[in-house]
Amino acid sequence: MREEGSERKPLSAAELFDGLGIAYERAFGHLPEQLAAVDWLTDRLGAGARVLDVGSGTGRPVADRLVRAGCAVTGIDVSGEMVGLARAQVPEARFEQVDVRDYDAAPGSFDAVCAFFPLLMMSRAEAVASLERMAGWVAPGGYLVTATVPADVDGLEIEWMGRPVRVSSFPVEEYVRTLREDCGLEVLRHEVSVFRPDDERAAPEEHLFCFARRVEPV
Repeated sequence: MREEGSERKPLSAAELFDGLGIAYERAFGHLPEQLAAVDWLTDRLGAGARVLDVGSGTGRPVADRLVRAGCAVTGIDVSGEMVGLARAQVPEARFEQVDVRDYDAAPGSFDAVCAFFPLLMMSRAEAVASLERMAGWVAPGGYLVTATVPADVDGLEIEWMGRPVRVSSFPVEEYVRTLREDCGLEVLRHEVSVFRPDDERAAPEEHLFCFARRVEPV
């Protein structure tokens, strides 16, 4: 994320990704750490595992990779454009246009939840509440795999991919603590990397990937 002065009104997440469309996949669809995170997850899931992909975007690479591994995938995204692309590109999965803050699922509905960068355009309080909701959808023994851009910012206006947006995030240790203490998960590991998107409008980004598990009751 890169801060720049702008008098333009920040876009909502739906407006941003409706406008980006397939360009987002071209810029971010070959993120090595994300591919490795999905493979880490599928190595631990059985055939037919129920997986929710939050912020599913164009369906590639995450939902597509999960389907190819034999998972039953549901993807949710706020962008109608993204949902349309995902349905066309990954017809084996089911996609819904819905915000994670509004999505309704029973506790323990999924064997795993993926959430790669969907919370950055929320307030910090909304992001924490969304993480808690996602953790609640994970069945005992299941996994929550998430990624974000770690930063000590709250409601910061920046320019990203040539568009004005408002973002919030957390420093690394605070994000990990949120998963442990607020979400009640066992954080198996976390790692920080830097990625250079394949788009001249996007600057290199620091990424935090976290791998967490819901402990089975004794």
